[in-house]
Amino acid sequence: MADGTPFIHMDPATVAEARRRGGDPRNLEESTKNVLTYIYQSLPEPSIPITAAPRARARAAAAASDGVDRISTLPEALLRNIVTRLPVKDAARTAVLSRRWRPVWRSTPLVLVDAHLLPRNFGRSPPTREDTPGIIAAVSRILAAHPGPFRSVHLLCSFMGSHQAQLEHWPRFLAAKGVQDLILVNRPWPLEVPLPAAILRISTLTRLYIGMWKFPDTAALPRNTAFPNLRELGVYSVGMENGGREIEFLVARSPVLETLNILGKQGFRLRLESQSLRCVQICMSLVENLAVVDAPCLKRLVLYGSSNREDSCFRIKIGHAPKLRLLVCSLLF
Repeated sequence: MADGTPFIHMDPATVAEARRRGGDPRNLEESTKNVLTYIYQSLPEPSIPITAAPRARARAAAAASDGVDRISTLPEALLRNIVTRLPVKDAARTAVLSRRWRPVWRSTPLVLVDAHLLPRNFGRSPPTREDTPGIIAAVSRILAAHPGPFRSVHLLCSFMGSHQAQLEHWPRFLAAKGVQDLILVNRPWPLEVPLPAAILRISTLTRLYIGMWKFPDTAALPRNTAFPNLRELGVYSVGMENGGREIEFLVARSPVLETLNILGKQGFRLRLESQSLRCVQICMSLVENLAVVDAPCLKRLVLYGSSNREDSCFRIKIGHAPKLRLLVCSLLF
């Protein structure tokens, strides 16, 4: 990386602190880039696939048309199915096509991916700090304007360290409008931006992935915190102060949870007790101890690229897991 290349992932305070300590902040920048790339590659797609026809193809189709608007005559259920599969900006723009289309977007279950709000291709050019205010403002407007329900909301392009006030409002909209599939990844630095505790009180969630946050204090959460519908949980590079008990907290309150993915967790112990878990994957993590105490439905346990602090073998204790058929340990030494 050339010396004159601007920092994308690291904030000025972190850069200055690294230099004060005699380190090279560009090494940290490159490491952060690699971690984020791995996280993005590991995230699931929205529950409803999003497609967008190339503009050239759309223009060709328009040129070949005989001028008769046949799409607008389709049943409203089909129109909603079309709109929900468009990037959110294109979906919202359908409201200006005609009177027939005007109410369709507002009555369509929302799929919101903030990468579609960027002015350029996300895969070719990563978001910068300068993009964050515009993305946050657009997300806030959409969450407030659309009546719901929200099927999939994937927010992973913003540096939230300086925008926590706006972030605090989002869980209220997400909970009120029944979000089912939520991915919330912060772009560092700083690393310890607190995850809004209200995210952990959205009872409609069926899938939740959180990345690059500091986990809230579980003692401050209401005792009735629960995820009655959560089937898939991902915890990616999330800072925790209680050695992994936060993950146990989430699992214990998710009675139908089937899949647990852990990535980039440093130095934790995990005791698994779940009547519903079927698959557990732990990748690129420092694991001090893993015990499967009681997991009668567990079929797959995968540890990939993980190790303990001494880079030596660590013990996996299997208690009650009668359906376990696949145990993969590809450890990092």
